[in-house]
Amino acid sequence: MGLEGKRVVVIGGSSGIGFAVARGAIADGAEVVVGSSQAANVEAVTGKLGNRASGGAVNVREEPSVEAFFAGVGPFDHLVYTAGDWGPMRTPRAITETDLAAASELFAVRYWGALAAIKHGVPHLRDGGSIVLTNGRIAHRPRKGTPISTAMAGGIEHLTRGLSVDLAPIRVNAVCPGAIRTEVWNSIPAETREAQLRQMTSRQPIARVGEPNEVAEAYLYLMKAGYTTGQILHVDGGGSVV
Repeated sequence: MGLEGKRVVVIGGSSGIGFAVARGAIADGAEVVVGSSQAANVEAVTGKLGNRASGGAVNVREEPSVEAFFAGVGPFDHLVYTAGDWGPMRTPRAITETDLAAASELFAVRYWGALAAIKHGVPHLRDGGSIVLTNGRIAHRPRKGTPISTAMAGGIEHLTRGLSVDLAPIRVNAVCPGAIRTEVWNSIPAETREAQLRQMTSRQPIARVGEPNEVAEAYLYLMKAGYTTGQILHVDGGGSVV
């Protein structure tokens, strides 16, 4: 099962891992539809990807926007969801000092946004279709001050397993990336960024940060793997085993 002639929707495809997935899918012969929150970003990325790419703006925080996006997309074969926003929870804090209303926002894009995309995308999925979600290794490597982030990431894994049964024969899987060199790290000053990344990855069997095209291969595999569903594929340089 390949991607030649298939239609792939990548929500979060304007940058980072999502862009690498879109580029890889096109290289494998697919047509790609990119969804992102900013129309200007969609226009820029589709220009880079060429004539087999199209797209539109979608606000995954608002269900009517998601519904309208998929109505415009029409029939397709695979849904990849890489959209993410850590929002106010980027800084670790004690649970006793947590603003629970702000904490609920952590689920808005990565969890509820993914569910909205699935809800409104599934009616347009062709036979043999699949869904690939995105998790985070914090589900398996909790850090002090991040219990809600850990719960959200872990929830995506359980959602993946539940949906693989609920939506069968549509296949539902997820990728759990480790430290990947994407734009999210640009918030760290350049003079300290590489040192911090080295510190984060030094104990891994593959002791370096990953590249977006490397983790994109996992998404491409899960789209093509017709006998794989309900699985979480770790792409983390071996970080999950040490």
